[in-house]
Amino acid sequence: MAIGKVNGAADTPYKTNETAEPDATLSHLDVSKLTVTLTESPKALSAPETLRFGATFTDHMAVATFDPSTGWSDPVIKPYGPLSLDPASSCLQYSSNCFEGMKAYLGPDGKARLFRPELNMRRLERSAERLALPPFDSNAILELIKRLVQVEKRWIPSLQGYSLYIRPTIIGTRPALGVTASDHAMLYVLTSPCGPYFPQGLRAVSLLAISDNVRAWPGGTGGHKVSGNYSPGFLPQRIAGKQGYDQVLWLFGEEKRVTEAGAMNFFVVVKRDDGNGHDFITAPLDGTILPGVTRASCLALTRDPAFLEAASLNLHPIERAYTIHDLVQWSAQGKLVEALCIGTAAIVASVNKIGYEGKNITLPEYEAGLGPVGMALRQKILGIQEGRDEYERWSVVCE
Repeated sequence: MAIGKVNGAADTPYKTNETAEPDATLSHLDVSKLTVTLTESPKALSAPETLRFGATFTDHMAVATFDPSTGWSDPVIKPYGPLSLDPASSCLQYSSNCFEGMKAYLGPDGKARLFRPELNMRRLERSAERLALPPFDSNAILELIKRLVQVEKRWIPSLQGYSLYIRPTIIGTRPALGVTASDHAMLYVLTSPCGPYFPQGLRAVSLLAISDNVRAWPGGTGGHKVSGNYSPGFLPQRIAGKQGYDQVLWLFGEEKRVTEAGAMNFFVVVKRDDGNGHDFITAPLDGTILPGVTRASCLALTRDPAFLEAASLNLHPIERAYTIHDLVQWSAQGKLVEALCIGTAAIVASVNKIGYEGKNITLPEYEAGLGPVGMALRQKILGIQEGRDEYERWSVVCE
């Protein structure tokens, strides 16, 4: 597996001591041997306005398996349906699962396209390696995803803000209870049509800052998209909801460093003391922060003078540690002008308040649902994703 910088994305600090090298005698994932079996009973398309994230699935899925004696099976695209797993499978016993979140969009030319998919594939490689899952060729997985998207193209709504969510997943399927790495695996890819994150229009969200529970810690798996990172956050999320907040703002350490918001990266826009615009601040990739594709894209755009000029923005992107106490101080000084949750699902969402120790840090609210920085980033990224705005080859056609 290749690990390193991809199109300017920062390296993940975590490095494994040993990397499983592919066995030359085993079969590699070979998309040229793909078999496609189409359903005999295609489902009716759902009305776009009824779509809810992750609730509707398309007619087909892609599947391949890894056996330590033979390698990867020939991939198949087949009708969507249940998987068959041994009850002792590693994925069920030890959560040896990783996944990606991607979207396919329909461009003005009628072609389906992906947004910076190579970043998702490199991250999938790193996640699988962190869990000591069998090695694979992520370029082959990307080709398989493109083939599946072509098969399911009719499911991509043509309305702006709508897309086909793609969930490539790799699970350990070793059928034994020993506490050891899984030498068996299954790759499967699901697709699900979805609408805008805020179907009733953009709105700000509220966060409850917590430090009693943590999402990630140094040397852990926070910088990887592994299943075990998510379920421990469900209880804090429920607690936040009962207190009237939409999501959790994760704090870490005695100094209460700001890390992420729910399952999204978190940015703040702060007025500079020298009057030279605003700082655009997010936590660094120290192994506790997921290297999000949208995060990397926002940083790249705010480092682009052409984007800043077109958006009439003066921003200074900074990756550094900062604390909840910094947020309290910046707010008191009138310098905290925007806080943003950034990720694949929402793209960019504004924050209107952050609860901390019984008080709220309040932020300016904007009639459009986003401030000038959040709106400029959202419009630019959505335009690129939907093929209306060509930028740095970030939009990749499925063909």
